[in-house]
Amino acid sequence: MTQPRGCPDLRGVRICARKGEMLLQPVEIKPNVYWVGGIDWDLRNFHGYLTPRGTTYNAYLIVDEEITLVDTVKHYLADEMLERISMICDPGDIDYLVVNHVEMDHSGSVARVLQKAPEATVVTSSKGKEGLEHHYQTEGWSFEIMGSGGELSIGDRTLTFVQTPMVHWPDSMVTYVPEERLLLPNDAFGQHIAGHERFDDQVGWDLLREEAAKYYANIVLPYGTQVSRALGALGDLPIDMIAPSHGVIWRTYIDDLLQVYAKWANHETEPEALIVYDTMWESTRRLSTALRRGLAAAGVPVRVRSLQTSHISEIMTDVLSSRAILIGTPTLNNGMLPSVGAFLTYLRGLRPQKRLGFAFGSYGWGGQGAQEVAQFMESMGWDMPLDLMNVQFRPENEQLEEAVELGRKLGEQILDSD
Repeated sequence: MTQPRGCPDLRGVRICARKGEMLLQPVEIKPNVYWVGGIDWDLRNFHGYLTPRGTTYNAYLIVDEEITLVDTVKHYLADEMLERISMICDPGDIDYLVVNHVEMDHSGSVARVLQKAPEATVVTSSKGKEGLEHHYQTEGWSFEIMGSGGELSIGDRTLTFVQTPMVHWPDSMVTYVPEERLLLPNDAFGQHIAGHERFDDQVGWDLLREEAAKYYANIVLPYGTQVSRALGALGDLPIDMIAPSHGVIWRTYIDDLLQVYAKWANHETEPEALIVYDTMWESTRRLSTALRRGLAAAGVPVRVRSLQTSHISEIMTDVLSSRAILIGTPTLNNGMLPSVGAFLTYLRGLRPQKRLGFAFGSYGWGGQGAQEVAQFMESMGWDMPLDLMNVQFRPENEQLEEAVELGRKLGEQILDSD
């Protein structure tokens, strides 16, 4: 394979350590294809989505007759990315800069790269060009627009592009390198994990599935139809590596990943229940405990999340797999508690489908809180096999036993729908 313009062979390069981190070292993921991204160890909130493990912003440098950089990093990690590129070649030698997605955590360093490589051509979709023009001063930038099936020859390799609109922005597309059986899908198949590990088998499937599920539930869930279309468009491509723009690179668990993505895209769930609630004087909490007992008695696994202790982005991972969602609130000021309202607003935007819903709560005199929850579930198109349970003041033993029985009946509905 051609070694262009004096770029060094990195296989013998030693790790350059700084503060214990392999800071500068690029990673060769395929022959002459390198990870050159940035690691964001400190990120803990990604526009409302908690990221306790941090994240990475992945960029990939393909060294061929025409040197190509696929995606960039968030603006404050531009220097880190450019240092890594400099260990491979002069950044000024970059010929093409592929922008698969305009969101600023990936396009935030495009201008910096073009300062180093002013002759480079930006390769993107038509919507990508439009988005870049909205976000940046693009005067003087050279563009090459790619639609689905578009190809770009860079020497020994030909890059193929597939548009994946609304996975998860209108501009989104993926880059495929057939000679390497390598898919570069930007935000699709990502996870928010910071670490020195670059590959899935260095982390393990259980943790990665958890993080991939959380990522899907909080970012991609509303676009199941579009994800299904994208999976169909990519289904015939031979792939032995998927290199997303967040998290680790997939090379061992690809089949597992594609299976769960297909399931999530179709809103398929497990025969499980999720109880989400908030409480003022413990009445709603007591009802949630009784409902859990009834569900468990029917043989249904149950997760219980208090909005006082669980963040809504963490609860969404449970929503992704749960067939039945039970939501409880007391009534405050003729409505639901603000914490429940905030959760429902977040839930509405992510639009989970094919769920069984059940509303419950307590009240002093109005009772509108649980009624609003039930109306919300109906507006989402969820099945409501049982009437809501709304208890005045403190539930007595008889009412708690009624809640147990309702939980058992709902559990039977869950199992019957399996």
